[in-house]
Amino acid sequence: GGAVDAIVRGFGEYFSAMLGVPVVIDNRPGGIGMIAAEAVARSAPDGYTFLFTLHSQLAQAPALLKKPPIDPLKDLVPVSAVSSGLGIFAVKKDLPVKNFAEFVAYAKKNPTFLGNYAIGSAWHIQILELAKLTGTKLQAVPYKGTGPMLLDLMGGQIDGAAGSLVGMNPGIQSGTIRPLVIISRERTDRLPGVPTWAELGIKGPAFEHLIEMSMFLAPAGTPGPIIERIAQLTVDSVTKSDKVKALREQFAVEEAPATGAALQKLVADTWPTFLNLTQGLGLTAN
Repeated sequence: GGAVDAIVRGFGEYFSAMLGVPVVIDNRPGGIGMIAAEAVARSAPDGYTFLFTLHSQLAQAPALLKKPPIDPLKDLVPVSAVSSGLGIFAVKKDLPVKNFAEFVAYAKKNPTFLGNYAIGSAWHIQILELAKLTGTKLQAVPYKGTGPMLLDLMGGQIDGAAGSLVGMNPGIQSGTIRPLVIISRERTDRLPGVPTWAELGIKGPAFEHLIEMSMFLAPAGTPGPIIERIAQLTVDSVTKSDKVKALREQFAVEEAPATGAALQKLVADTWPTFLNLTQGLGLTAN
């Protein structure tokens, strides 16, 4: 029911039509994504089993887990990566702040509770780094996914949280939450007047280099032509699949899927950043 599930179902529908075979979506949550990752890594590298997950979890596994069941860099092969869409930091309607500067002033004087949808997520790291940078009393509240976190935000049980446009939009439209910052990329005309981290002068690896994307991966040893075929279908779906186009519109995704050299650069640039920040902050999942 989350963003990853919704997006992969769009791809699955298109892949099935193009390949002429059924595509089954098998959700296996838990273990910061390692339950699903291990199942794929141990599968035959024959092109019939793929993983679709947040790539940050794979990057952070060596830091978050004492004994990761697999080595994502060795046991899995990246196929393509797709943007998770527009990310927004918002606060509940009753918090007495109208912008980020007022939020910082408030959080310096009051314990402020921010929902976090996954241990070690880009947002989790940003919460901890933001507290250090601004001298605020921010506390991350863990949730098992974005759904329950956003329900609590809209209900006023937590002070703020971050999520996708599609998840946040009902609360924004109804006035139950107030967007303060675009946390994922450039400013958007969908939320006029809402600044980015860069515009606020908030800098550092956590705010400049942590890119949350969902990634297709295959078991190590999967033949190159199969990897290339699935990667190309990912790219083609952007213009040829009505379902994928609709999902991209919902999530405010503008970037093209990353494949080939661009994908390798993405992994090389972002995975070490996720891992180093996770280790530096002392985050663990067990």
